[in-house]
Order: sequence, then C-alpha cells, then structure tokens
Amino acid sequence: MTANLIPEWLLEFEREAGYAQRKVIYISAPYTLGDTAENVRNACLAGDEILRKGHIAFVPHLMHLWHLISPKPHQDWIDIDLALLPRMDAVLRLPGISRGADNEVALAKALGIKVYYSLGEIKGIVQ
Repeated sequence: MTANLIPEWLLEFEREAGYAQRKVIYISAPYTLGDTAENVRNACLAGDEILRKGHIAFVPHLMHLWHLISPKPHQDWIDIDLALLPRMDAVLRLPGISRGADNEVALAKALGIKVYYSLGEIKGIVQ
C-alpha cells in the first residue's frame, strides 16, 4: 500500500475549485518546418483556446524563447518534451507536416493518452 502524498484538504480544494475537471493538454504541432515564428504563434493561439475551455495548455513551442536565450542542441529540446508528455492528460495535434509531432502522437497513443485532432473535440468545463 502506498501513502497518499497529497493531503486530503488539498484534494478537497481542487475538487471545489474545479481543478479536478481540468485537463493538462500538450500541444503537438509543427515547429521547424515553415515559418518558426508562425508555428509558435499558432501553438500559443491553440493554447489560448484550451484555456478558454477551462483546461491547462502546455505549449512546448515556448521553449523557443529559452533556446534564443540559452541555445541547446535540438535533441535536448526533444528529450525535454518527451519527458513531459507522459505527465499530460491529453495531446492536441495541430495540422501540418512534422515528424516530431507525429512521434509525440505515437508516444501518447502508446501510453494510452487521449489525442485530439481539433480544438472542437475538446469539451469545455461547465462553470
């Protein structure tokens, strides 16, 4: 038997605040092919829509800014993204050609993580 590391009062707070209903959704989309700035913008706009629906968006494209400040090999960024993906509740795959995004979707499916292919598939939380 494992110990519950989350105090009951915190679980109750999350239930009352509606956090238990919120999903953390990973945005999987093209980054390097095409206009990188436009790809980052598209991922952020999708993140805005996920927030409007009451969920939490994880936008790995925002690592772009970190890379501009402290460049690292491309594979390091991929490794970070793939380490975080298993902690997500769902993945949103935006349109466009991307071997990296396709690999993220394959990993999500292998882990049993729900994959959405449009923002319309993601249900909002009734508040």
